[in-house]
Amino acid sequence: MTTRVAVITTASSARLAHLHRQRRFLREAQSETSTAGIDLLRIEVWLDDAAPQEVGNATVLHVPPGAHGMRVGAARNAAARHAIEAGADLLLFLDVDCLPGPDLLPLSTDAARRRPDDLLAGPVTYLASVQRPNALADLPALTRPHPARPDPAPGTLAHAAPTDYALFWSLSFAVTPRVWERIGGFDEAYEGYGAEDTDFAFRARERGVALTWVGGAHAYHQWHPSGTPPWRHLDDILRNGRIFAERWGTWPMEGWLEAFAAAGAIERDGDGWRRAS
Repeated sequence: MTTRVAVITTASSARLAHLHRQRRFLREAQSETSTAGIDLLRIEVWLDDAAPQEVGNATVLHVPPGAHGMRVGAARNAAARHAIEAGADLLLFLDVDCLPGPDLLPLSTDAARRRPDDLLAGPVTYLASVQRPNALADLPALTRPHPARPDPAPGTLAHAAPTDYALFWSLSFAVTPRVWERIGGFDEAYEGYGAEDTDFAFRARERGVALTWVGGAHAYHQWHPSGTPPWRHLDDILRNGRIFAERWGTWPMEGWLEAFAAAGAIERDGDGWRRAS
């Protein structure tokens, strides 16, 4: 039995080197015997103002920025619609910064067969700046899943507790088309950086979709410069955080908000936050 898996990536020219490596690793993963029976549909959605100048072996969509920045949620929604229309059995979202582990495709596919009504997420390893893997075989030795999230044994599926939905990251996850439709996709009110993935997870929880951790379905986040806290995204975090709080009664990204406040950049505004006056 063949399973058509759509691997969906939102991309931009700023991450072109990461995208090239991801493409290469996906091609290598396709050649593994463990992926027999998987028909891969590759979809790249470009987020820049201009359409991409060069593309790989993929279906390419273009979702330009909105008034407040890149529209990641809208891009993922567009890709999901295309994938479903193309007959995909599974939607596997992989951030442009992420490399697929050797077992990401087969274990995600197996998990979808076993738990077709769940939101599926595997562990993510953040690579250090000096870690530049050249082949799929380099990845297992670099595996060091982020300690904030569960890391079940390979092949094990672990249900998340209701309080764990805040741990969902959209870096690497999978859903069947019917689960995607049940959740309703990403909320396109979020533009720029932050909160759209937690909102997606909370919508899944609200609609009775179980979150399942997929042991062994590793992804590896390639290093890139970033700030802690992410100062260049301060206004995005305030804007998107306010949208999230109005819907869910709590602010996301609390650690970063507290760091901004400690530096004097933001201050309390009732139950929320604003730039310091």
